[in-house]
Amino acid sequence: MKKGNKAIVVGGGYIGIEVAESYAKNGMEVTIIDLAPSILNTYLDEELTSVLTKEGEKNNITFRGKEKVLSFKGKDGKVSSVITDKGEYQADVVILAIGVRSDASWLKNSIDIDERGFVIVNDYLETSAKDVYAGGDATFIPYAPTETRIPIALATLARRQGIIAALNAMGIPTKMPEMNGTSALSFFDYKFVSTGISNNSSPLYKGNVKSVYVEEKIYPDFMRKENNLVRMKIYFDADTKRILGAQLMSKYDISSAIAAISIAISAKWTLEQLALADIFFQPEFDRPWHFLNVLAMAALDYKIGGADKLLF
Repeated sequence: MKKGNKAIVVGGGYIGIEVAESYAKNGMEVTIIDLAPSILNTYLDEELTSVLTKEGEKNNITFRGKEKVLSFKGKDGKVSSVITDKGEYQADVVILAIGVRSDASWLKNSIDIDERGFVIVNDYLETSAKDVYAGGDATFIPYAPTETRIPIALATLARRQGIIAALNAMGIPTKMPEMNGTSALSFFDYKFVSTGISNNSSPLYKGNVKSVYVEEKIYPDFMRKENNLVRMKIYFDADTKRILGAQLMSKYDISSAIAAISIAISAKWTLEQLALADIFFQPEFDRPWHFLNVLAMAALDYKIGGADKLLF
């Protein structure tokens, strides 16, 4: 069987990025096509996606944003090219990773479904049919940053819904807690995580949203000579300083740090609380001020950094 040389991935979300990376690592030339202006548009902002796009280009992956796929060309059941509203791309293989849409229409005569096709559940995940519970992509999740309900298609949340439904079915009344849509992924050398509100979802918040982007070193210079930068962005209410979301990215594995931000969102922490939060220091692990402290301080416009600034 002849190995293909060109792969087209339609969709620049988590699945599309994982597929593109896999093909590129196997020596193929990859093009990602998406209607969105950037890869991972639902999860990350431009400060981070621009870095990842360049990382993809270094590894033979080209991103084509704001482009709509119109049709495919092929012969004898084999694709040969993809036609978009901006051009034509040769392809030996095409992968569609454009997301999913839940279909609960087959239940419409049995339980209540809203106008968008989502199953309606109460705080305990019980449907309109007594003792019948539902979870997963066909339901809405209580969303902590906005204190509303939204659809979030993440397996981690569906698993939690399964536990909540089981507890209630066993007669242990348990409300579905608010979630933040916390997720993580890697792309070649970079690891990145996000939770809560991003630029894409900020209109969901009924308040004055503000964000701050920060780059900070993880370790003291005398402990690490190589690049140990962490890129960070935090979202918060400009009036109350309540934390609403964050994104972290580094070539070091800083993924576990997003758990602290997720907990802070659910606990309705403010920037002041995160800025002075008790996070340990040892030179082998971090700097005297942890990068999450620094992120909150920067959002509060505390002076941090070099010798020409006030040090905390």
